[in-house]
Amino acid sequence: MSAVLRSSSRIFASRAFCAPRVATRIAIPKTLRSSVAINAARSFSVSRISFEKPSLRLGSPAPNFQAETTEGPIDFHEFIGDSWTILFSHPADFTPVCTTELGAFAALKPEFDKRNCKLLGLSANGLESHGEWIKDIEEVALQGSKFNFPIIADPERKIAFLYDMVDHQDLTNIDQKGIAFTIRAVFIIDPAKKIRLSLLYPASTGRNTAEVLRVLDSLQTGDKAGVTTPINWVPGEDVIVPPSVSDEAAAAKFGEFNAVKPYLRYTKYPEALLKK
Repeated sequence: MSAVLRSSSRIFASRAFCAPRVATRIAIPKTLRSSVAINAARSFSVSRISFEKPSLRLGSPAPNFQAETTEGPIDFHEFIGDSWTILFSHPADFTPVCTTELGAFAALKPEFDKRNCKLLGLSANGLESHGEWIKDIEEVALQGSKFNFPIIADPERKIAFLYDMVDHQDLTNIDQKGIAFTIRAVFIIDPAKKIRLSLLYPASTGRNTAEVLRVLDSLQTGDKAGVTTPINWVPGEDVIVPPSVSDEAAAAKFGEFNAVKPYLRYTKYPEALLKK
């Protein structure tokens, strides 16, 4: 590309995106106009896509969607209702790691139920394939017990891309249809439909269900009691008084606390606050 074309392209892009409401006339040689227009159109297309894609940050609203699942069609936000929800994805049906994971989550479902938390899986295959795969999960990972939560059918990866469940490496790891495989993502979403946790695992690494349950306990304890939790914390252990709470307010709310440092204060597990 000539120096004149590069210069003209920069001017055009600057005027188009930095000050779109100001009418500006730029003298561009006729021989360069088509190339400048093409380059500007490409830039706009990339920018438009990046702005339209939801930002999945902690605390941001969980994007809604409609989907077919092994237990019938759902609207995701209606499915959540007033519950917590764990949405987690799988690369494909009839894969070894996924089979062990879904069996483990199903076995632990009673514990999630106690915490008012629903489970929702996603795999990049259709409902018929899911149905056959569930039979294997029940046989291999559940020792004959029934599988007990829905799995989304996402063969076109629409939800996988909506929730950015495809990493850079897997964009080159495509199936026979030319579509990227889904990675192992985990989202914990609260009753307000806000994303509270996101975990991304490579396709080769299985998840830890106990850790997902532990984080859910931490989030619910923090929301109810206004505390934070230290490294490797599990329910029943001491919690941390947030730095934003004064000593006087901490004493009034929690009673005794141990100030290791002015910014690090431990207090007993707030069982009474959690029962309110």
